[in-house]
Amino acid sequence: MPDKLSSQLLENDLVALASEVAESGRRIGLPYVAVSADISSPQPMCDGDGRAYAETLFRWIDPKLEYWKDRMFALRSTLVHATRTCAEPFYYSNGQVRSWRRNDALVAATDAEQYSSAHIGAAIVSPVHLPGGVIGAVVWASEEALDLADVFSAEADHLHALALRFVATYHDARDLGPQGPAVYLTRREIQCLKWAAAGKTDAEIATIMDISVPTVRFHITNSATKLGVAGKARAIQRASTLGYIGHE
Repeated sequence: MPDKLSSQLLENDLVALASEVAESGRRIGLPYVAVSADISSPQPMCDGDGRAYAETLFRWIDPKLEYWKDRMFALRSTLVHATRTCAEPFYYSNGQVRSWRRNDALVAATDAEQYSSAHIGAAIVSPVHLPGGVIGAVVWASEEALDLADVFSAEADHLHALALRFVATYHDARDLGPQGPAVYLTRREIQCLKWAAAGKTDAEIATIMDISVPTVRFHITNSATKLGVAGKARAIQRASTLGYIGHE
């Protein structure tokens, strides 16, 4: 946990970063800003006095849409849903959703009609994927239908870095991030967890890896101990959030 001085320095950084987020949007013609430190949580991002940034520093296109008070908003919003499938910044312009490169998952996850129904004419979205499987996001939007191709090309790098700094600093300032030292798993422990995550039994894993069943169980138990959890299922879940289990 940060000491008093460190906490104040983090808070100062947050104030500066939040102001830069707002100013960056105004500078590029996207003055409306929505932020989330964790799209799975209904808790809004708040300043040091506990006031939601959405009520103090940032404003949205529809002032009546108090999205930060709506616990179901993240499940309905196209903008939020898209951040689950894309870790890169993307933009909505001229009725289309695009990013730095072709991203079929992003296109499939978005519904241009919902942008229009939310009175969003154009927007740049920066997902922030953090350790522990947490996804945050910063959205810069306009009510006007702008052509953002050139703006995105020129500004996406800066906006993405700014969003990452802002959301990550917020997590540090509020003690929301992973606590304690990094967990190191061995190659064998990771292999056993990967196969277990794929639905293989201990006996099947033993055959695949050419080791004994007790050895498989030893590796899984040892990995669970290192990860600070009990049981195979919890070990798989925790290892997944730390990036140890992914697609082969």
